[in-house]
Amino acid sequence: MKKLLLIEDDPEFSGLIAQFLETKGIISKIVEDPYYALLEKLENFDIVLLDLGLPGMDGLELCKAFRKKSTIAIIISSARGSVSDKVLGLQLGADDYLPKPYDPDELYARIISLLRRIQPERKEEKSKFRIDANLFEIFFQDSPLHLTQGEFEVLHSLLDAKGAILSKDQILGTSPSIKSSDGKSLEMLISKIRQKLKPLSQEQHILSSRGRGYRVVE
Repeated sequence: MKKLLLIEDDPEFSGLIAQFLETKGIISKIVEDPYYALLEKLENFDIVLLDLGLPGMDGLELCKAFRKKSTIAIIISSARGSVSDKVLGLQLGADDYLPKPYDPDELYARIISLLRRIQPERKEEKSKFRIDANLFEIFFQDSPLHLTQGEFEVLHSLLDAKGAILSKDQILGTSPSIKSSDGKSLEMLISKIRQKLKPLSQEQHILSSRGRGYRVVE
């Protein structure tokens, strides 16, 4: 699961971007004040999305300050159309520059491309879950969960989504053994899976997003 530090003083815009990226498996922390952004531990994030028009401090200054203490990936996002801002931002250490307005899909594509380019040596963490399709079994840290057919289908679908949120209809559509379409059967299965995971981990691995669906975190 990738983590983004989103520095943006427009709460409506940042909320929409964070919501979109969450469906792609990227978790965002939104910071509106640049001075609070300076206090963030950059090692806790994979990438920074930085607006230039911030209150009290220009985003270019913040970019320069970040680059002095970290090699974290930085994408500048700005409605300012000045070529000099773009050039200066890249000179100060930004890795990419995305003018507003932009399509969220383009932002996601640039994030993935940038992370792939600057972090090629980072290996993906070994998943805590392992699927054995032949046995219709899913293991958590090498311990079998002993799932029913419906539980297996549900968890399999969520794991295939790799952290992205799946709606109830999406999960039901890939779970043929669940005949009910009202979501109640699904909620019961999710609850049972959580109970089987509980003795193996103190963390909650199946998270619900109100009105949107479920996702798995490891």
